[in-house]
Amino acid sequence: MEATEQTIRENLRKEILLCGKSKSQIAAELGISKPTLSQYLSGRILPSLVTFAKLCEVIDCSADDILGLEK
Repeated sequence: MEATEQTIRENLRKEILLCGKSKSQIAAELGISKPTLSQYLSGRILPSLVTFAKLCEVIDCSADDILGLEK
């Protein structure tokens, strides 16, 4: 399956819902504002690789899950 921006946004939204944390909690743990997190979810902007890696840790999921990569 090819990773598209839409797939990535959908997977990110799904993983955030599954993690049990609020968007405010996630943003605080990442050191970003809640509007910035919302922009990531809407696809307006993309997180840096460092922020993406930390986001995966904060919501306890694999980057592969968000990116839609399968082995």
